Amino acid sequence: MNAEKSLQPEVALLEAILFLENDPIDLVGLAKIAKISEQEVAEALEILHDKCLLPDSGVELSELGGGFSLIPRRDLVLRLRHHYGRKLDEKMSRAALETLSIVAYSQPVTRAEIDGIRGVNSSSTLKVLTERGLVREFGRKDAPGRPAQYGTTKEFLQFFGLASIGDLPKLDEAERERFEIER
Repeated sequence: MNAEKSLQPEVALLEAILFLENDPIDLVGLAKIAKISEQEVAEALEILHDKCLLPDSGVELSELGGGFSLIPRRDLVLRLRHHYGRKLDEKMSRAALETLSIVAYSQPVTRAEIDGIRGVNSSSTLKVLTERGLVREFGRKDAPGRPAQYGTTKEFLQFFGLASIGDLPKLDEAERERFEIER
């Protein structure tokens, strides 16, 4: 009996858990809920990943921010936007996207540094991004006034479908200079 067949109950169990969970869940959490070893979870996730690649699957297994989640297949999202648009593609203002980009590529970064790059006051935009859970305060800069430093969150990774901040698109030289902060 091959390993894939012997793990079918675990694959089904993990699929049900991921369907029921609202947020991505890591390997340790899956093992705890399923009451199986982390090794079995890892092997079952590989099988589930392959199962989701079949053309008759409407979902894909995605690793988001260190956890796993079942999400709609990317090619189906476009067909479903008319009904689930708000959930699948929340709108963000240009100012919010610009501020979020600066935080993502320059973190940790202070509000004053963001303002310097954008050329405008970013307080209200930063407040909105913080309320949405896409950025958060990650401590204080060792500088006069000890300003708050901001960085992206797991919710940011989930929103953009990234496994880690390292998955951000690479910047060309001009873009890198734009996000550069004198430290």
